[in-house]
Formats: sequence, C-alpha cells, structure tokens
Amino acid sequence: MECPHIPEIKYGEFSEHIHKKAVATRIPLNGAIEVTYRCNLNCVHCYCNLPISDSAATRQEMTYDEICNIVDQVAEEGCLWLLITGGEPLIRKDFIDIYTYIKKKGMIISLFTNGTMITPGLADYLKEWRPFSVEISLYGITRATYERVTGVPGSFDRCMRGIRYLLEREIPLKLKTSVLTLNLHELWDIKKYAENLGVEFRFDPIINPRLDGGKQPCRYRITPEEVAELDRKDKDRFREWKEFCRKFWGPGNPKIVYNCGAGLASFHIDPYCKLQVCELVKNPNFDLRQGKFKEGWYNLFPKIRAQKPEGDNNCAKCELFSLCDQCPGWAQIENNDINMPVEYLCQIAHQRAKILGIKEVEKNGRQSKAAV
Repeated sequence: MECPHIPEIKYGEFSEHIHKKAVATRIPLNGAIEVTYRCNLNCVHCYCNLPISDSAATRQEMTYDEICNIVDQVAEEGCLWLLITGGEPLIRKDFIDIYTYIKKKGMIISLFTNGTMITPGLADYLKEWRPFSVEISLYGITRATYERVTGVPGSFDRCMRGIRYLLEREIPLKLKTSVLTLNLHELWDIKKYAENLGVEFRFDPIINPRLDGGKQPCRYRITPEEVAELDRKDKDRFREWKEFCRKFWGPGNPKIVYNCGAGLASFHIDPYCKLQVCELVKNPNFDLRQGKFKEGWYNLFPKIRAQKPEGDNNCAKCELFSLCDQCPGWAQIENNDINMPVEYLCQIAHQRAKILGIKEVEKNGRQSKAAV
C-alpha cells in the first residue's frame, strides 16, 4: 500500500501562514485568559496583581464551570493558541483542572507563571500533559535584587527551584524579565544564566501603569536613553529592530485609533469574564456572563477597531511610528484618554531612531527617515 507523502514545515512557517489566514478571515485564533489577578508575590511594577487573600476578588473570579464554558465557545470559533496567565494562575486550587480541560480541547497552551509555586508533582503533571511553553519571570540573579522586586522573602529560592523542576523534566521553558531601576544592573547576568541553561530569554524594558490607573510602577522605569542603549547592546535585539524597520518603516493610519493587531485574530479575557481586545483595553468590553463569545467577537470588536481618533492623530502620521509602542490601551491607563500620546513612549522612539542611525524627526512627523 502506498503511503501518502506529508511534507514537513517548520513551526514558525506554520504559525505565520495560519495567522495570516486568521487575520484575513477574522478567526479568533490566538487568545489569553487571566484566571486571576491575585498573586503570592507583590512585585513593585505589576500592572494587575492583588493580594492572594483578597476575598472580594476571589468571589468575582470566573468559576471552573464558567471557564470551561468559555473555552468551549472560543474553541468553537477556531481558537488554537491559548495563554493561561494572571496574576499568578497557580494560586487557583482548580488550576490543574482548568489546564487539563483546555489541553483536552486540543489547544496549544502557553503558561505564564512566577515559578514559585511549581512543585515536583505539578512538574510531573506538566511533563505528562506537555504545554507548548512555560514562561517564568526572573527579576534578578541574586536573592537581594529579586526580592527587592517581588517584596517577598524566600521567593527567589522558590523561583529557582521551580525552574530546576521544569528543566529536570525537559518541559519547554522560557525565561524573561521586566527591566527596572532595581534590576537593570543584573540584566546581562540574568541573560547569561538563561543562555547557560539553554533556554530562550527575552526582556521588556518598558513599564506601564496599573490597570486601575495607579502610577506606582512608573517609579521604576528606566530612562528612554537606557531603553535604547539596551536595544543597542543586545545584538539580536538590535538586528531585529533593523530588520523590522526595513519591513515596516513609515507612519500608521491616522484615520483609525487602533493601528495594532488587537482584536483581529486575538482576544483577551480577564478574571471576571470580561472579553477585551487586549489586556490593557479595559473598556469597552463584553461581559461573557451576559452573552456569548461570538457576539463580542463579531459585533463589539469590529466597532472598537473602527473607532476614529479625536483630533489630528499626529502620532500615526509620524515617520517613527513603527519604532513606537504607542497604543490606545496604554494611553487609556496612563492618560485616561485613548487619543493622548504617552510621552515616555514617544521619547523612547526618538532614542531608538538615534541608535539605529535614523535622522531625528520632528514630532509632527513631517521629516523623513534616513537610510537604516
């Protein structure tokens, strides 16, 4: 009997191909579900964490049955990749039940965790029911620095144990860090540690306010000059920025508010059953306790993305737009106005332009770039 030839393609090629199809046909292919905002740590920069003992938050959170019902709905509409995140998702007593239900739906699961609650038993379970990846935030390579960020004594040792448990079982692991004034001096040592383990590492040097508008995290932002210098020093990051500019250089569309991909093939669900275009855009949202996922996806999301800016939307006209992290969600929580640019992000874009060898541009976007 002849055996049909099934060609192999790399995962990246498969993912890129299917995502292009999903965007073109508005399939909600990629989702994130925050199962709680509560956390066992108290990180100084966190945009959403609540105390682990917050009883009011616990009462409002999605139940296991609600989560299963939502997972059924998003699977029906075509969701393939699903991120489980928080807060710290492992604080939920029903975490394994939630994880298993999603896994049995055939979804490709990523898990974001601080790693401090990973036990040998949980690691054994993840080895049997393998996720696509587990991402752990490592905020320092020394106990002192890590715990200055997390605010919890003993958390560094628990995090390092969690990392070890996953590595011993060869569970796909990625490490990452948020770069703060508190841990900037250890960034390259954290990166070296990850490389020595043979795991992927990434860092995020840009900190946003809390979802409730609280500005506490902003106290720990590094300067725009320091952000750009990190982009320059990291060879891979610098190369990727150069390549990105070659592909996507130029202004955005000044006639719309949302120049990003939020809500095209992706969605976000918060712990209280609110469907959002992304984690930063709290309003408008769709209450999944009052209606079905498909109603929010097909009715509300197109209206959100069709919003017109108030005023001239000079940011979208700027030649540095592709270097800038401006987004309506960030503007909403930082300025309480989706149309008001975040000055910190604008400054970073101009600093990036300098390190990439791009001519300084006027903030009204009239000047053009030099060769990259």
